[in-house]
Amino acid sequence: MKKNLLPQDLKKELLNKLSYLSKADIAVVEKAIGVAEKAHSESKRASGEPFIIHPLYTAIRLTNLMLDKDAIVAAILHDTLEDTPMVFQEIRKQFGGDVANLVESVTKLSSVRIKKSWFPTIKIQKEEIPEYERQVETLRKMLLAMSKDIRVILIKLSDKIHNLETLEYLPIEKRERIAKEALEIFAPIAERLGIAKWQAEIENLAFPMASPEKYKELRELAIPEIKVREKYLKKIQNKLESILKKNNISNEISFRAKQWYSLHKKLKKYDNDITKIYDLVALRVVVDTLEECYAVLGIIHSIWKPLPGRIKDYIALPKPNGYQSLHTTVFCDEGRIVEFQIRTKEMDHSAKFGIASHWVYKTSTSERANKDQLKWIKEFSQNQKYTDLEELGNSFRMDIFGDRIFVFTPVGDVKDLPKDATPVDFAYSVHSDLGDNCAGAIVNGKIASLDTALQNGDIVEIIKRKSAKPKVDWLKFVKSQSARSRIKRYVK
Repeated sequence: MKKNLLPQDLKKELLNKLSYLSKADIAVVEKAIGVAEKAHSESKRASGEPFIIHPLYTAIRLTNLMLDKDAIVAAILHDTLEDTPMVFQEIRKQFGGDVANLVESVTKLSSVRIKKSWFPTIKIQKEEIPEYERQVETLRKMLLAMSKDIRVILIKLSDKIHNLETLEYLPIEKRERIAKEALEIFAPIAERLGIAKWQAEIENLAFPMASPEKYKELRELAIPEIKVREKYLKKIQNKLESILKKNNISNEISFRAKQWYSLHKKLKKYDNDITKIYDLVALRVVVDTLEECYAVLGIIHSIWKPLPGRIKDYIALPKPNGYQSLHTTVFCDEGRIVEFQIRTKEMDHSAKFGIASHWVYKTSTSERANKDQLKWIKEFSQNQKYTDLEELGNSFRMDIFGDRIFVFTPVGDVKDLPKDATPVDFAYSVHSDLGDNCAGAIVNGKIASLDTALQNGDIVEIIKRKSAKPKVDWLKFVKSQSARSRIKRYVK
């Protein structure tokens, strides 16, 4: 999206991108623009530009998801309750209750100031406790609002991205705080919703502001290697395109370097050794059909030898956020190691926009993915009674913002769990009764203790016995809030 456009240019761009709506709906959007212009007429952004450009940019980004009229109108009006004399009743009278509720919900999220440092140990200063409690309540409300209407967080994420694009106009301290907040809260939420495109935008905009020195060091380390790999991959791209053409497989092949913040996190795991990052620049093959995905995988493996254990079928077993693709890492020409990602056009769109792709692809597959992607939010909203700050902090750290693992049931269903989750966490993720009657576990075909830390890709079977009951000792090792809540209820 172009920067520094005039309000009239942005209005024109927004209306042009709404061709998927009816003329009547577009007329309502035009009305909302007029109302927002009048409400913000006296306001300027820190850059000195008219304030109205911000809600217009926010709405334009949402048109890429083909969101409905009410969501676009709410995006245009999202700052009116907070920054202008306009009130809820006025919005409801002019645009309906749906729009008014969306605007109010987005407004409530503007005060999120959670610090990630509060989560690991909850060793917060005494004077910080009132602020912490207020922020936890705000964050809880955000997740509840998401569970009721996913459009709330989509508007908020779009709003956040444009604010990040104009951070340079703010004082350094405020700039760093907003950038860190974006990395610690909003990027993980985008990731959990499968909106990789927005997650990358948030991280790429926030990382240089939050950690300028680390960002500079990373670029100095990675850019020379990226240039070498891109030059090499261009040859591989040409070779594969020629072979697929001979096999009558229509394709789009591209390669893109790993996002900076994602690379920063991955390098930590490999002692800053960039030669161990095989997907620093990965090749992506986009084809028309599911059958062609597997055909391309076979062709790649007939040309180059795959690395053992590096073939991942996220088509047959999608990630919990809906991501689908085939991944394979191979010994390519000249012995260099290269990662390929293979997917259909629909999968590619879904990989970028996750839960939001539901508005574009109205297939039964996307409907099902939509429900699965919301499951973690709904599960969290069902566990709203916490006894102390430590428990609530741990819940946010593990269930919302912590690293996740994917574990399978014996029939191949995937379960999304916190890192280091145990068979007890797994049992409760399947069903509360299975957790309550959990007597033992079989992990990858072998008997395992109930406090075993599960790993990505483990296949877990729970041994159920009616006489078995939850034990207070389980609270020492379970990681998920759903398990902790159920065990505590039983113990009480």
